[in-house]
Amino acid sequence: MNRVSRFFVLSLTLALAAPSSTVYAQSSVTLNALFMKQAAYSEADVQAMTEAFQKANPNVKVNLEFVPYEALRDKTIAAQASGGYDVVLYDVIWPAEYAENGFLLDVSSRINLSEKGKIFPGAWTTVQYKGKYYGLPWILDTKYLFFNSEMLQKAGIKAPPRSFQELMSQAEILKSKGLVQYPIVSSWSQAEALVADYTTYLAAFGGKFLDAQGKPAFQSGGGLKALEWMTDSLKKGLMNPNSKEYLEEDVRRVFSSGQAAFALNWTYMYGLTQDPKESKVVGKVGVVPAPGASGGARVSAVNGSMGLGITQGSQHPEEAWKFIRYLTSQPVQEKYAQLSLPIWKTSYGKASVKKGQESVVKAASSAIGAMTPRPVVVRYSEFSTILQKALQDALLGTTPPKAALEGAASQIEKLK
Repeated sequence: MNRVSRFFVLSLTLALAAPSSTVYAQSSVTLNALFMKQAAYSEADVQAMTEAFQKANPNVKVNLEFVPYEALRDKTIAAQASGGYDVVLYDVIWPAEYAENGFLLDVSSRINLSEKGKIFPGAWTTVQYKGKYYGLPWILDTKYLFFNSEMLQKAGIKAPPRSFQELMSQAEILKSKGLVQYPIVSSWSQAEALVADYTTYLAAFGGKFLDAQGKPAFQSGGGLKALEWMTDSLKKGLMNPNSKEYLEEDVRRVFSSGQAAFALNWTYMYGLTQDPKESKVVGKVGVVPAPGASGGARVSAVNGSMGLGITQGSQHPEEAWKFIRYLTSQPVQEKYAQLSLPIWKTSYGKASVKKGQESVVKAASSAIGAMTPRPVVVRYSEFSTILQKALQDALLGTTPPKAALEGAASQIEKLK
């Protein structure tokens, strides 16, 4: 995930109880929180969570604003000077930058140690930097391989691919039989979605972003093989050429309209492919962990998780923490598990969580443990921008994969 295609501004009023029998005018606290609008939890789900929180806290008022993922980081940073937000949603790729620049409060002392082992380790990495915690994990996500089971059956393919090489072979069969013009669709626009996909392929082929000394290592080995697989899929006409312009929602729409047999996307896509209002492939969708590669990993996954943190400028950290605790609580996460699976281990054994998405939960049991992080570096934004450009140059055919990655590695090595 860069886990298909993933904000809201929250205003929270919390009345303070009178210290004695004397009646005092209720005072209020206003919290502003920033969240994203696409992927993972839907706007309707976030609104429902908030309404439930308000009902449990009668003196609380909540105002919501949703903004796209692509604007989340910039809006968070821009608001630091004005202290515009108390609670912010942030991607797994940002804790280093946020912590080093003093954007988030260290909440390590607030973490309930008895709960740490109940949450997946991969979720904790989302909010951790240099041994400290800067929030609580909220969205535990990775990209899965979705497939059209009806198309595979018509092509005589008995099981989804177990490697990216086999994915290419199955795509060739589907294309040769005229079942679909472009069997595969991906989110390869020059954005973070592209890096999320590339991370999945890099993991499959056994590559690394950085070596032990922290220097770029993606320009050779599995990192190079990953990009060569991507460019080959386009050259062979197996990857939808518009993938170079697509984000996660574009992938979902193409797959849901029956114009693709395979798609790499975040968890949320499964639920929407089962909605007749959103999908023409209801009942025909399978999902498995992203495959590995011959000579590489058995399965592959990118860590696309997100956390909730309290900004340094918040005047009301206690109230902010209370709201974060509510949103990340196990009961709330289990109630809204259809678009984002819980961070809690025991949730995956519950019928209410598995109902209607048994295949997703099964896939998650393998994928969550295989999640590969994108580089944990303070200047990740610059790192990603350089890599995105190099990947796009290769996908557009303007630069060979090896030269594109070597150029990116040279630029990234100069970042301090």
